[in-house]
Amino acid sequence: MQKSRVLVWSKRILIAALVLLVLAIGAAWLYLRGSLAQLDGARQAAGLDATASVARDAHGVPVISGGSRADVAYATGFVHAQERYFQMDLLRRVAAGELSELFGERALAIDKSHRLHRFRARAELAVKALPAAERALLERYAAGVNDGLNALSTRPFEYALAGLPPRAWSPADTLLAVWAMYFDLQGNLETRELARGWFRDNTDETQRAFLAPDSTPWDAPLDAHTIAAAEVVIPAAPPAWWGKRKSADAPSPAKVAQADFLHTVGSNNWAVAGSRSDTGAAIIADDMHLGIQLPAIWYRAVLQFPDGKGGQRRMVGVTLPGTPFIVVGSNGHVAWGFTNSYGDYLDLIEIDGKEKIVTHDETILVKGAPAYKLAVRETPRGPIREVRGRSYAVHWAAHLPGAVNLNVGKLELADTLDEALAIAPTLGIPAQNFVGGDSSGNIGWTIAGPLPRRAATGSASTYPLKPYDAAGLWQGWLPASEYPRIVNPADGHIATANSRQLSGAGAALIGDGGFDLGARTHQVRDSLAALGAKTDVKKVYAIGLDDRAVFLAAWRERAITALDAKAVAGHAPRDEALALLKDNWTGRASVDSAGYRITRGFMYALYDIIYENANAELAKVDPKASIASVTSRWPVVLARVLDQQPDGWLPPQYANWQELQLAALDRVIADLTRDGQPLKNATWGQRNTAASAHPMASAIPLLGKYLKVAPDMLAGDQHMPRVAGPTFGQSERLTVSPGREEQGIFNMPGGQSGHPLSPYFLDGRTDWLTGRESPLLPGPAQHTLTFVK
Repeated sequence: MQKSRVLVWSKRILIAALVLLVLAIGAAWLYLRGSLAQLDGARQAAGLDATASVARDAHGVPVISGGSRADVAYATGFVHAQERYFQMDLLRRVAAGELSELFGERALAIDKSHRLHRFRARAELAVKALPAAERALLERYAAGVNDGLNALSTRPFEYALAGLPPRAWSPADTLLAVWAMYFDLQGNLETRELARGWFRDNTDETQRAFLAPDSTPWDAPLDAHTIAAAEVVIPAAPPAWWGKRKSADAPSPAKVAQADFLHTVGSNNWAVAGSRSDTGAAIIADDMHLGIQLPAIWYRAVLQFPDGKGGQRRMVGVTLPGTPFIVVGSNGHVAWGFTNSYGDYLDLIEIDGKEKIVTHDETILVKGAPAYKLAVRETPRGPIREVRGRSYAVHWAAHLPGAVNLNVGKLELADTLDEALAIAPTLGIPAQNFVGGDSSGNIGWTIAGPLPRRAATGSASTYPLKPYDAAGLWQGWLPASEYPRIVNPADGHIATANSRQLSGAGAALIGDGGFDLGARTHQVRDSLAALGAKTDVKKVYAIGLDDRAVFLAAWRERAITALDAKAVAGHAPRDEALALLKDNWTGRASVDSAGYRITRGFMYALYDIIYENANAELAKVDPKASIASVTSRWPVVLARVLDQQPDGWLPPQYANWQELQLAALDRVIADLTRDGQPLKNATWGQRNTAASAHPMASAIPLLGKYLKVAPDMLAGDQHMPRVAGPTFGQSERLTVSPGREEQGIFNMPGGQSGHPLSPYFLDGRTDWLTGRESPLLPGPAQHTLTFVK
């Protein structure tokens, strides 16, 4: 009897537990669904001038219309909040150094680094300095954001995991979202300056000229076919650190270039003039390469509002959640795109004790721990950073008044390329390559965003400066009239891809803040020329999918040459590598090519060997510093050394240059077969596998897989138009002729929503993976949400 009762109660307890589990899962499901965006219906909204509506198509892409620009800003804020609030929150917190409030002590290091710049205080001052009309627009956007957040049945799921409620949005937060992009796009500059300071101290002038050249034949400037350079002279001897192993006390690098994705930059934009297009209108293509996570950084939208002239203005493109404007796209008359300009917009200036120093006491809130008190010491030229016993003022364009403003909104009403080129220099964004074109067929380039007006220009400013060095004296912003520009070049096309833009005098106005090598720009330019006298949107778009390994082809030849009959005799792994280099090379960064992966690894293994000591020493200066921070042109330097084999440059641990190259190849082979897999299976696709995830994926291991993308193999790599890495690549692809948006093409690596239960979470990703020519304009409305007074 007793045993029977135990069984009965055991069953009851089990059933009760199962019921509770089902109820808990159901409650969690309902909670999650409570934060899905409202798609249909009507809502009352205070402060509207007229009415506004959000009409979403089958992919969740909205047409946001309103009776005034302010009403559209309100509706845009509402939609952003409901679909992407956590992303917006992270942007403002990254800029302000406020991540620890959400994530605890693990985020404190980055908060301390970012709080040094006091961007929240700068944002509050910037809002007050805005013209009244622009401040009112920001207030309407913020009102829409807060109404959208409050209209959700439950707060976004990320805040349940973080254990904190979301904080309301303010106009200053919109400016902080833009300042976050300064960290993303110019965050390399401090590290670069420090790395170049070490480089200067550990080389002589002739070594610096050879090891860190100002240009190479790969550069493809806009104002010339190539950049004229002095004869390359290899110094009689290399620096002491060349080819030397790291010291015993130096830490091992966190990542090895041969095996990891390092030094990857990207972003391409190009234009074809109406004289070469099939319609007579310009064609603009843009793919901004950024870190790729979930949700995608951009939010697609069409914005429609009165143009103030009795008509309607339709903006088509992408918005940055947290801001009310189209960032890249077309207004029907002019289209434009951006790539990072990589100019010299930051100086590190040594402190001599004579500067006026003001101390600001900053408080960083830390989840689960006491608040952290940070004293920020600031000079008139910027906050002070301490590095290895030296004090530097961080003189950064991002600190100056006007670094962030709302002038991007003025592009909405530009009717011609000339008007857009006049507006671009006034934009308060991290300085970008602006490539634009208009419906009449004109195309042009300039820099969008602030350029410092220096008292002196030249390469000296790319190294840390002594106090009051003229190169570090800025006289405000360069006037828009003095910005360099290229308009309607004779060949009918323009292309930029993060490399040096100019060969002439205008180059000194931009400076070199870490230009890319130039191979991508070179390849895009040549592809544009190959399109012939007439082309169309689809052909121009296809250039962004080009994964030909033009740059690495010579490195493959070097590897094959090193693997001669003597090198492979009795050495089966080398023999197999040679066969793969010959027979499994497609000439592309294709997912099925082991030959490509071996070639790429070979170049980077040589980098690891030659620069091992230098990189270890640079890591002591700054954890992110390396020779690649000093110069992106190191592959050309290594190629010159290998091809010319100068006396005195062979590292002493190798008997000859072939032995050095075989050592690099042996490293690659060992790495690719370390898990026992056959070398032939070590394809590029096996390594270049998508790994993008939502920031909270690691917080819920059991459900984290629903917050990650599938491990798709990705074609493409650096040094080619189709830049692709596991968590870095083309954040959008857009090609459009202004006034002919119905012919436009667009795709991006994620969907419209940041909510994993939304049908729009990953919608469109397959189009991005395959490069499908998806339409830029939304389809017929499937859902309509209306706002009324």
